[in-house]
Amino acid sequence: GRSSIRNSELTQEAIRQQVSDADLVRIYEMSKDRNVYQNLASSMFPTTHGSDEIKKGILLMLFGGVPKRTIEGTTLRGDINVCIVGDPSTAKSQFLKQVAEFSPLCLHLR
Repeated sequence: GRSSIRNSELTQEAIRQQVSDADLVRIYEMSKDRNVYQNLASSMFPTTHGSDEIKKGILLMLFGGVPKRTIEGTTLRGDINVCIVGDPSTAKSQFLKQVAEFSPLCLHLR
């Protein structure tokens, strides 16, 4: 089995040890696909139909942003947070509960 990595240990080598050669080949193949963003978003939460924009937002949140420093010296962390607001019974909680199951840094608040 693969050991878990704490956030402070996320070096390129530590991540590489967690990914199999077959996974790397698949990731490389996916990187050549011009529709990878749409395909990944469509494959998320296959039992929930529609809500494509929410699925894309969650996908971007999972990949995260890039930390930056502005000209003024402000540091931007690069974290992407998602707040889902909508009518009752539109799968909002189901989306976030499912993400919380596989994302180690996810926090689901009601």
